[in-house]
Amino acid sequence: MLESRPDNMERITTPELAKAYIDDQIAKIKAQVGEKKVLLALSGGVDSSVVAALLIKAIGQQLVCVHVNHGLLRKGEPEQVIKVFKDEMNANLVYVDATDRFLDLLANVTDPEQKRKIIGNEFIEVFAEEARKQDGIEFLAQGTIWPDILESEAGIKAHHNAGGLPDDMNFELVEPVRILFKDEVRIVGKELGLPDNMVFRQPFPGPGLGVRCPGAITRDRLEAVRESDAILREEFAKNGLEGKVWQYFTVVPDFKSTGVKNGKRTFDWPCIIRAINTTDVMEVTVEHLSDELIDHLVERIINEVPGINRVLIDYTPKPPATVEYE
Repeated sequence: MLESRPDNMERITTPELAKAYIDDQIAKIKAQVGEKKVLLALSGGVDSSVVAALLIKAIGQQLVCVHVNHGLLRKGEPEQVIKVFKDEMNANLVYVDATDRFLDLLANVTDPEQKRKIIGNEFIEVFAEEARKQDGIEFLAQGTIWPDILESEAGIKAHHNAGGLPDDMNFELVEPVRILFKDEVRIVGKELGLPDNMVFRQPFPGPGLGVRCPGAITRDRLEAVRESDAILREEFAKNGLEGKVWQYFTVVPDFKSTGVKNGKRTFDWPCIIRAINTTDVMEVTVEHLSDELIDHLVERIINEVPGINRVLIDYTPKPPATVEYE
């Protein structure tokens, strides 16, 4: 039977408690896995990253991490995954650049749900292809956490982090952070030596930047989202907002407007900035940025991101607006 969180379990709030949990899980992982191999889809998000770091500590090269770059990640994220896990932790990492494969399938697709399905289904296809290349895999590691279990039991959402894998892949699950809350996962990640910008990474949708490039995704508009998002993250870090604002990102919608640049007419996209706070994601409030920061963001994005000639601020709470645009 899979492990459940004990009613009397002390909340992990200190490095000492994190270390004790890590030591306990390493022993359990070794007992469960033995000499066999474990497969993990490593996204670079906090949950999968902490699971990877824990398993590397426990079983080293027996863990096979597969990082699929679907071309919809934020600037620098695939490079960070390779640097942290392959270069620094000596992980057995398989990196798959499937950018062209995903973007070709998404060409001319405008319906948000269809885009999500294409991205989700193709991710499973790529992951399954890589899994079949490996010999002796008997376990699948997942970054399931305790809120996933609670929401599943309450019927809020299905619990299947790697749901949809083909029937011939009947793996036993390894879920070393399944009894932890998100804040505890972060403390464990810190104790495992993961960098802060990975441990305290803001929430990021599974379809990635695909939902922040509304309408049919084009490579140039996707690049405008990626570059403007990188500027926003850099400026939030410089201004002490990283970790204080729950989520912040840019959206580049599929319409253009006229403008003037260097004395010449332009016909380019707008870039929308969204910065929000929440405790449960059911209701969301807006972070009001200073005039100085807004002016600086506008100047940088307009001058540094090709194809953008307007910067807009989205000050709509939830409800009525959702967090993402698609």
